[in-house]
Amino acid sequence: MASFRSFNRAVSAFRSVSSVNQIRKIHIGRPLAAYWNHDWQPEKFPETPEERARAAKKYGLRLEDYEPYPNDGTGLGDYPKLPPVSAEGRDPYMNWDMPELKRNFGEPMHAESNWLTEDRMSPDVIDNLRHSLKVQALVFFGILGGVALAAYLTSSIVLHPAVMPKQYPFNNLHIERGGDAADVKPVVHYTFEPAE
Repeated sequence: MASFRSFNRAVSAFRSVSSVNQIRKIHIGRPLAAYWNHDWQPEKFPETPEERARAAKKYGLRLEDYEPYPNDGTGLGDYPKLPPVSAEGRDPYMNWDMPELKRNFGEPMHAESNWLTEDRMSPDVIDNLRHSLKVQALVFFGILGGVALAAYLTSSIVLHPAVMPKQYPFNNLHIERGGDAADVKPVVHYTFEPAE
């Protein structure tokens, strides 16, 4: 009976509550503090040194290391401009808090962090990749050209083995192919007689 009363009270509390924050206050006993997505949303571009220091503290950076994105209307506001270091470019043997992402807790993320994961192209190796793509193309077309040249030069050489004509039973199916039964010549494909 007591559980039914507590259930009835909980249902009536849900009916009387008008917003989600009030539901949190009722069931938890206090409002949920911080660390929701809106807490990390970038604020307006820092224009004074005080705003710049506050933004650096907000993102856990030293004031010397903090540089915001330019105020060009992209909506990044006070978000720090971090170097594009991919997960592939990070030390795989370091003791990361999140080893699958190679990140530490509370570490600020790059604004374009969705393309800095290990399954994407790493910006650390793009210049090396351009060079290696040229080398790969040269090797590919070199091998392809070599094979084409070898095929052209050896086109007069017979590249298939000699094959005997197909053998059919019953005198090469002479009658079945429309031949006359009187003209049947016995055809011997093989014999068990010893060779002379």
